[in-house]
Amino acid sequence: MNTPSCGGPPGKSMNRRDRGKDIGGCAISGIMAENGELFSGELVMRSIANMRERANGLGGGYAAYGIYPQHKDHYALHVMYESGQDQQTTEQIIQQNCLIHEAEPIPTHPLHVIKQRPLLHRYFVTVKPEQLERYYDLSEDDIMANIVMTINTDVSGGFVFSSGKNMGIFKGVGYPEDIGQFFRVDEYDAYIWIAHGRYPTNTTGWWGGAHPFGLLEWSVVHNGEISSYGINRRYLANFGYYCTLQTDTEVIAYIFDLLLRKHDLPLEVACMAMAPPFWAEIERMAPEQRELARTIRTVYGGALLNGPFSVVVGHSTGMIGFNDRIKLRPMVAARHEDRLYIASEEAAITEICPKPDVTWHAQGGVPIVGKLKNGAEDSAVAQVAG
Repeated sequence: MNTPSCGGPPGKSMNRRDRGKDIGGCAISGIMAENGELFSGELVMRSIANMRERANGLGGGYAAYGIYPQHKDHYALHVMYESGQDQQTTEQIIQQNCLIHEAEPIPTHPLHVIKQRPLLHRYFVTVKPEQLERYYDLSEDDIMANIVMTINTDVSGGFVFSSGKNMGIFKGVGYPEDIGQFFRVDEYDAYIWIAHGRYPTNTTGWWGGAHPFGLLEWSVVHNGEISSYGINRRYLANFGYYCTLQTDTEVIAYIFDLLLRKHDLPLEVACMAMAPPFWAEIERMAPEQRELARTIRTVYGGALLNGPFSVVVGHSTGMIGFNDRIKLRPMVAARHEDRLYIASEEAAITEICPKPDVTWHAQGGVPIVGKLKNGAEDSAVAQVAG
């Protein structure tokens, strides 16, 4: 079975949409219930739709945490295919390495404005015991990340675009509100939602290149431009991360996984590696701070992100927002009771939370951090089970 091309990058069989450089903004929005309360994706759809002028219909998407409590211990692989042959090839790789507990098409609601859609499937899997034994020096997460890299690198028309547990990414070519309707986002309940409306600048607009980008539990939406993409990409290749989706934001998801999961750095230190102080500022620091900042800049120079950016990152126990060190892209945050809101514009927050307890603008290079309270994730699962 063949389907129309969903528009992909060079080196893969999917055709990309050729165009000149567009200058414009992107829209990002994130909502987190720190008490683990589940709430409908309808809220984040309204928030991101409020910033429609920041997008141009070439990309939109969502990431949600807590949506698969019945499979909370299984990796949820969301995969897009250009053809049935690509699906067959990819499923052989998955079956060789994983136990498939459930597999199905991702539920969608067809819209006339969503064009040239790929085949979209999801698989709830665990790594086979024999693979865990064979790669005894790797964790299950390491093995799953390698499986994702293998599929995205070796299968000409197959891409894993979400691979975490009890979470999922839904994205494609279209305005974010249309992508939300297409994937029936309002029918899911989650304790963290992040969303993106894309206005591609230096990289092509296609289904796999839409935001969020994810690996394992990490998902990233980004407004701006990563001018250090080439350096970051080569640096990540040293650790087995390969960028195949032809959008600069992809490196951010992999850097978060490398620094926080594999190198076990504290969040503030990881963010310092990606958006460090200038050398002149470091020299003015107190001795202990100066030594840490020098070390981080020296050891993790390849992880430094250059260019204007604001980023919202989701993971299983929290949400993070941070800017480049001189704050060349907007980011506003707010809190109301147990909810944290982060967005490109204050209007996107007040659209869904008219009277927040406090509102503030992010500082350059200083992360905004939301964390689940003790027991909140278990509470989220219990809400569904009950």
